[in-house]
Amino acid sequence: MEKFRRAYGAFEKAFRRFEEVRSQNLMSFFREEFYTEIVVKRFEYLYEALWKTVKEFLRVRGIECYSPKSCFSELLKEGVVSYLEEELLSELIYIRNRLVHVYEEETAKMLRDRILQEDIYMFFKELLVKLKT
Repeated sequence: MEKFRRAYGAFEKAFRRFEEVRSQNLMSFFREEFYTEIVVKRFEYLYEALWKTVKEFLRVRGIECYSPKSCFSELLKEGVVSYLEEELLSELIYIRNRLVHVYEEETAKMLRDRILQEDIYMFFKELLVKLKT
């Protein structure tokens, strides 16, 4: 349970830092490419913290998983996320994998804009609550 608490704490912290990027008008302080890098990095931290938290959450329930995709699939089987949310989880995996290999500024901006949309933010926020209870 202690590993879960630590992972959850990291997830919560990463979410708060991601939230800062969404709520503050950082575009006025940084050039666009720096802003994009900040958003992308905060998203990567949040994504990594999420899947590690899910991994520990499931381990406490006696379920082993070893990758984001398998952990998210098990989360669906456990009823923590709905089938509609499963689609968003798949998209998050896709975005994360694209970000690792993106070399074109326009693609990075497109992914940044998607990351900042309300549905992704609310999904992470709701998972914080669901995984805590």
